Amino acid sequence: MIKRSLLLSLLLAAGGVHAQNQAVVQPSPPPAICATCHGDDGNNWDPQTGGKTAGGADSPKLAGQHSDYLFKQFSEFKNGARANNPVMTGMITMLPDEDMRAVAEYFAAQKLRPATYRTPDAIAAGQKIWRAGIAAKGVPACAACHGASGNGLPSQYPALAGQFPEYIEAQLKAFRDGVRANDPASMMQAIALKMTDPEIKAVSDYAAGLR
Repeated sequence: MIKRSLLLSLLLAAGGVHAQNQAVVQPSPPPAICATCHGDDGNNWDPQTGGKTAGGADSPKLAGQHSDYLFKQFSEFKNGARANNPVMTGMITMLPDEDMRAVAEYFAAQKLRPATYRTPDAIAAGQKIWRAGIAAKGVPACAACHGASGNGLPSQYPALAGQFPEYIEAQLKAFRDGVRANDPASMMQAIALKMTDPEIKAVSDYAAGLR
C-alpha cells in the first residue's frame, strides 16, 4: 500500500511538472498591430460588431494556418521577397525574428472559424478545378498540393479551407499579374497565368467552403 501511494504521488508530481512545462511554452497573444487586421484569434473577426476587422481581400484568416508557412510569409514580407502588401511589410519590419516565430505559433494554435462560399452557382465549376484542374490548359488540380480538404502542407502549401474567398481570389490574381512572386519555383504564377477571372473566382469560392 505504501509503495502504491508513493508511486501515485510521484506520478502526480510528474504530471504537475509536465503541465507547468506545457504552460510555459503556450504561445502568447500577438501584438496589437497584428490583431488590428487579423483579429485577436486570427479569424479577422470582431465579436463586438459581428463583422470582419478589415477587408477579407487584404487581411486573411490566420487561425489554424501552419506556423512554418506563416513564418515564411512574415520573413518574406520583411526581406522584400513578398512585396504585394506594403502595409504588412511596414508592420512586420518592426518585429524581430523570434517575435515573428511566436506570432506564427500563436495563430497556428487558434481555432479557425471558417468563411463560407459566396456564389453557390460557381461551386460545381470550382470543385472541378480543385479536384481535377483544367486539363485543356495544363492547370493541375489544386488538391494535388493543398490537399483534397484544403489542409495544405506545412511550410510549402498553405491551408485554404475556410479562408476568405476574396483573399484567395486576390492572391491568385496577384500571382497571375506578377505582383506576388514568392512562390516556390514560380509554380503559382505559372498556374494563375492560365486561369480566367471566372475560373479564379469559382475555385476561390469552393476552397472557402472546404472543411
